[in-house]
Amino acid sequence: MGSIIGSGIFVSPRAVLQYTGSVGMSLVVWVLSGIVAMIGALCYAELGTMIPQSGGNYTYLHEAFGPLPAFLYLWLSVTITIPGYRAAGALIFANYILQPFFPVGQAPPQSALRLVAVLLILTLTYINTRKVRWATRVQDSLALTKVFALFVIILVGLYYLASGRTEHYQDPMGGTNWNPAFIATAFYHTYYAYDGWDNLNSVMEEVKDPFKNMPRAIAISICSVIVIYVLTNISYFAVIDKEQMLSSAAVAVTFGQLALGAVAWIVPIFVACSSGGSLNGAIFATARTLFVSSRRGHLPKVLSYVHVKNHTPVTALAFMAAITTVMFVTSNVTILINYAGFAANLASLGCTGSFFYFRIKQPDLHRPIKIWLGFPIIFFIFSFFLTIFPLIRKPMEAVVAVVVMGTGLPVYYLAVHRQEKPRAFTRGMDKLTYFAQMVFLAVPEGREEEEEERKAA
Repeated sequence: MGSIIGSGIFVSPRAVLQYTGSVGMSLVVWVLSGIVAMIGALCYAELGTMIPQSGGNYTYLHEAFGPLPAFLYLWLSVTITIPGYRAAGALIFANYILQPFFPVGQAPPQSALRLVAVLLILTLTYINTRKVRWATRVQDSLALTKVFALFVIILVGLYYLASGRTEHYQDPMGGTNWNPAFIATAFYHTYYAYDGWDNLNSVMEEVKDPFKNMPRAIAISICSVIVIYVLTNISYFAVIDKEQMLSSAAVAVTFGQLALGAVAWIVPIFVACSSGGSLNGAIFATARTLFVSSRRGHLPKVLSYVHVKNHTPVTALAFMAAITTVMFVTSNVTILINYAGFAANLASLGCTGSFFYFRIKQPDLHRPIKIWLGFPIIFFIFSFFLTIFPLIRKPMEAVVAVVVMGTGLPVYYLAVHRQEKPRAFTRGMDKLTYFAQMVFLAVPEGREEEEEERKAA
């Protein structure tokens, strides 16, 4: 729940209403997205318990189709999906933190938003490099804070409805935009809010008793999130009308100003905690994906190094923090979500294909959890829908994702497939490794105690 509930529920309702056109269709999209997230998580539960290795989608593609598809997924994730979603979450955090310091209707300066967002990325990265326990404690405490914030919004909204203020629900489907491309784009934003349901697969090697705890975590967390998200949106629309929602840069702040009066100042704090918690979970999980892919030779070996004392993947964490800062060339959250969303769904098509591969080619493989075959079919159709229809409406997003993925082919040939690497590449990797060892105190996994003894001697 800490990884799923984040900035999306506080910023996505505006974009969902913009693309769907009505209150009723917005709520339908939120419910359907939650159901699909549950179906996807069940599919990944079978994959995760069948292949109990960290790395998530990357690992499943590698085991099913070999190194090239896995590398292209990794390349797309490292260059667009992971940093794009991280940058969006950090900018939402910055917007909610800075908005109370400016007059109503005046947006904070773009430079200030970028500065606060970068500071958040660096702070959470530092926490994750220190100790795993620090990261999980931050995650747990922020999860409780943001769930409490959503309960406040839900209770206030239900109070409004119980008081008879139902005018915003008089014609719930009025103005619905039935264009499939727009509805698919609306799903991008709800799916962003549900993002994180697959984070557990990225850290399978660190999960205690995964065969028992994984299905429990999925069932409890996603069902709870669906209920919380739907009730939160119902509460939003009980207080805010369509015009106010579409003109609001920060939906939760508008809700607080209209419904909470003198205590409205608590809303930005809660939203900031929510955004920070979700971002912390993403940083924790994605660093493990880079760590695993580096061990397989698909990324520089130095990214599989761990801190000599803290035993954390310090180089992978630092690398992704650097890549994420590049995304701050824009401060438009909608653009970041649209580009990252298309790339993520393109990857989901391939990863769902790995599920069918294992069912057909390796039917006798031990599966502690085995789900109904209809679930992956539904998930594949949904991912296909989200990939094709936005392609018709905004082909540039698809072109960018495909071009970026295409650039991974020469990189794969030169840096991975080719046995004799270019001399300049080898020298560069040697310098990078030396830099990581000196600056980050990083050593290859399994050699931490040996390195400590050497330094002590």
